[in-house]
Amino acid sequence: MLIRIKFQPEELSLEWIILGIIALGVLSGIGIYNRLVRLRQVTNQAWADVDVQLKQRYDLIPNLVETVKGYAGHERQTLEAVVNARNAAVQASGPAATAQAEGVLTGALRQLFALTESYPDLKANTNFLQLQSELSDIENKIAAARRFFNNAVSEFNAAIETFPAVLFASALGFRSREFFEVPETERATVETAPQVKF
Repeated sequence: MLIRIKFQPEELSLEWIILGIIALGVLSGIGIYNRLVRLRQVTNQAWADVDVQLKQRYDLIPNLVETVKGYAGHERQTLEAVVNARNAAVQASGPAATAQAEGVLTGALRQLFALTESYPDLKANTNFLQLQSELSDIENKIAAARRFFNNAVSEFNAAIETFPAVLFASALGFRSREFFEVPETERATVETAPQVKF
């Protein structure tokens, strides 16, 4: 017995068109999701790079304070300000809080280096000069890592705010990230890395 199936070209092509549109929408959604995940990972990695540089800076500061203390121990207030600012920066979390704490720490370090101008023996100390040079190098690395992080955040934030990702980015847990920026009130103290003079 033969069964005859009657094809109606209009209905078949309409079904294929609808399936094609659905498949295209699903593939597009997968592509957008994967791009957002990749950008989030780049942003996380960039912050980890900033964090590594900051930790190196935090590890260097106690050695610097101890070296200065040997020559200028009676400048207790300045030394304590540096130590307190370092401890606050270590405990800061998130780019905004870290940036604010870093601004305070940089200001305290500038006061410390200004203080050393009054102590020629300290300025000639090779250990101090080496620590000062290492700190200057780390400052440059922090600046580069901060620029890379802010660029990654900018790209990520733009990606979740553009169409069509904006339609479902929030529902999928993608939130805009904050930049690692120095507050305006402290920008003048961190515009440049500490000067190294030999």
